[in-house]
Amino acid sequence: MDTKTYCSDDLVAIQNKLTENQWLITCLCAAWCDTCQSYRNSFDDLQALHQDKCFAWIDIEDHANLVDDLDIENFPTILIEYQHKVLFLGTMLPDAGLVHRLVKSFEDSIQINGVDAIHSSIQNPLPAEWSLRRILENI
Repeated sequence: MDTKTYCSDDLVAIQNKLTENQWLITCLCAAWCDTCQSYRNSFDDLQALHQDKCFAWIDIEDHANLVDDLDIENFPTILIEYQHKVLFLGTMLPDAGLVHRLVKSFEDSIQINGVDAIHSSIQNPLPAEWSLRRILENI
């Protein structure tokens, strides 16, 4: 493993990567979900396209303490944060290309208009000021 890639389900590696950049791209999944398991390699391959971003693969049962406040009903659920702002939280087809395009769209919008101009797309309500990034930084 080179210095730019890391195991996306290793919480220590994720915490270290978060100190280097402002993005957190997370797949919230479950070990028993066959769709998630078949999607895993494609999701991890996105690191090569977005080496300046932190990728996390979070099993919601193994790491329930991280996502207790969320109502995850379907898999895979993608969470995209910039700094501590949730930009996207929702179920997506298991297509890494979709995540790539969504991230690029947010990236372009932030460069043009700034993060405050982005309206978050959140499938289920979040607690006020909730941020997985903040939770990961403080464990």
